[in-house]
Amino acid sequence: MRLLSQFVEAMDLTDLYSTYERINSVSPRTLLKIVLYSYMNGDYSSRSMELNCKRDINFMFLLEGAPAPDHATFARFRSIHFAPCAKRILAEMSNVLFDLGEISGETIFIDGTKIEAAANKYTFVWKKAVTKNQTKLLIKLADFVAECEQLYDLKIVYGDAVKMKHVKKLRKRLYALKQNENVVFVHGIGKRKTPLQKSIEKLEDYLSRLKKYNREIHICAERNSYSKTGHDATFMRMKEDAMGNGQLKPAYNLQHGVDSEYITWLTIGSQPTDTTTLIPFLKDAEEHLKFKYKNITADAGYESEENYLFLESNGQLSYIKPANYEISKTRKYKNDIGKVENMEYDSESDSYTCRNSKKLTADHIRHSKSKTGYVSEKTIYKCEDCYGCPYKSDCIKGNNCKTPMEDRTKTLQVAKTFLKHRKEDLERILSEEGILFRTNRSIQAEGSFGDLKQDMQFRRYLSKGASNVLAESTLLAMARNINKLHHKIQKGRTGTHLFPLKSA
Repeated sequence: MRLLSQFVEAMDLTDLYSTYERINSVSPRTLLKIVLYSYMNGDYSSRSMELNCKRDINFMFLLEGAPAPDHATFARFRSIHFAPCAKRILAEMSNVLFDLGEISGETIFIDGTKIEAAANKYTFVWKKAVTKNQTKLLIKLADFVAECEQLYDLKIVYGDAVKMKHVKKLRKRLYALKQNENVVFVHGIGKRKTPLQKSIEKLEDYLSRLKKYNREIHICAERNSYSKTGHDATFMRMKEDAMGNGQLKPAYNLQHGVDSEYITWLTIGSQPTDTTTLIPFLKDAEEHLKFKYKNITADAGYESEENYLFLESNGQLSYIKPANYEISKTRKYKNDIGKVENMEYDSESDSYTCRNSKKLTADHIRHSKSKTGYVSEKTIYKCEDCYGCPYKSDCIKGNNCKTPMEDRTKTLQVAKTFLKHRKEDLERILSEEGILFRTNRSIQAEGSFGDLKQDMQFRRYLSKGASNVLAESTLLAMARNINKLHHKIQKGRTGTHLFPLKSA
């Protein structure tokens, strides 16, 4: 508690104070101390904070004689005042730890985990289903416009395509007909509706459904799904599955960057995979922190050609385990004659040689675009002659192909840029330094999530919205950092950055 008070006093909280127009009896610095101390003890409720300020002597010490704030004050502090400047305050803590020599500022260990959102389980909206329903409804609308033109002797569409302006024009014409003919709408049992009333009600129903579909697609944006009770949450497959059937839950992808056992940076994402989170994470960290990391260590989930090229252009070294690292050590993988890694390559003729001594030459180049907009290049190699090859069944894979095996020809898709960077990265992670970094990534990055989920018992967010979720994650990270600093002081381990390798 005294360490926390001393550490927060050393921090520059100008950004936090700028969110206040006037400060009441308790200063923002004091509120931050109390919230952090409560999080350090695994208590995340604002009502518990209010109660502790009245009963617990440690909280009273942090208050310094000021009256105990009510629970609404703590709730407003987290959502209104702390949330807008959460990143800058976390950066301030990391900068203070860097000045103290507690973090190296050279090597960062990155990993991600999914934490359940404060949203109901069965409130999913799937973008694919909404788009499908929207297409069906537009077809119905086009048929309905043609039907009304014939039924009421109207001319709305001049051309082949029915557009929204035509639907709105039809709606205006139908209401004009209602007024001219003095049609009174009826409702209830025993009342017979006129054809005009039925048409208007049907059109209004179509338009309301179309408006709903458009709104849902807009909320989804680039995502595949969202929750009705938490629009920023995306449905992901969680490890904590009570039903044991791979159930999807609304969640956020939390990314931790750990240095010397401290969480120096974090981000919140809606992507269920980690591949596309690395570049935004590093850009964000570089923008806020006063130091730049040289060595980036991550697991196989972060490997991609785009990530490799970004790290190279940014002057950073990648220590990312290749996705095929474990399987490439197996006998089955090494004996698979159909894999490009097990074929001889001739750089002069730009060709591969298969087990049957046949040449696979470059046929054409294929370009593909990822979700992030990155365009990758793959060279397609084709065998000169596969007819009568005795190794054909072992070399050519794909049992579901409709073309008979005797008519098929071996093709290879080779991403040269990707393979070049993967080879360089593999050399780095197999070096003595790379082994040390990979060992520490398992201990430090994954250990931070163990502390968060197991020790601090935080498995579900309490607030809604991406901004509030980021604020909660930042408070948790700061609280854990103070606990970690206190533990290292008690054990006499201050200033240590990496765990040494143990020899057998």
